[in-house]
Amino acid sequence: MSFKNLKQQAALIFANEKATAEIKMEQICELLRNEVPYYDWVGFYFANHDAKTLHLGAYAGEETDHTVIPFGKGICGQVAVSNENFVVPDVKAQDNYIACSITVKAEIVVPIFKNGVNIGQIDIDSNTADPFSKEDEVFLQWICEGVAKIC
Repeated sequence: MSFKNLKQQAALIFANEKATAEIKMEQICELLRNEVPYYDWVGFYFANHDAKTLHLGAYAGEETDHTVIPFGKGICGQVAVSNENFVVPDVKAQDNYIACSITVKAEIVVPIFKNGVNIGQIDIDSNTADPFSKEDEVFLQWICEGVAKIC
């Protein structure tokens, strides 16, 4: 697995004019989950700024009860407020963490900006302790830029 190859595959998904934005995001989730061994759950949450909540969109992995997350709650909710990437090497060390599964050991959340507004985020859970690098962050920021363009 190389992020360069994944970028090429993701670019093809983003460029598919026959697919809806929702289908493209589903395909991106599946691609990332299938190709990156330590990406065990991949999903997109989108902001409702009036209600100050995040709503689950496309995802790949086990079902989750966390389909709506208030701003400020959990890692995703904190990113909705901070507008910054949040890498969690050990979820047990976080006080404000929403457990999706007992197998999750680490999480990375990267916001999606459109016209300077945080419209959502990509959320990735890993069953591997401390797997995320700066390379993951840069790659996921690129993915989020692609998502912003199709939204």
